[in-house]
Amino acid sequence: MKAVKFFALPILTLVLMAITHFGEAHDLANSPTPPPTSDGIALDQGVAYLLMLVALAITYTFH
Repeated sequence: MKAVKFFALPILTLVLMAITHFGEAHDLANSPTPPPTSDGIALDQGVAYLLMLVALAITYTFH
């Protein structure tokens, strides 16, 4: 009975690892069109950084 308790956790761990890896192992078919080069997030982030720099400059000017 001690041997069963001793090996139960490692075996259960291996089984759970195998089950979780099955979900990641699927192969998706390639899409017929290439992905977009820009999704607009980089542009939005650039505008946000520019506005933050302008706000920082205005804050330092009036402080």
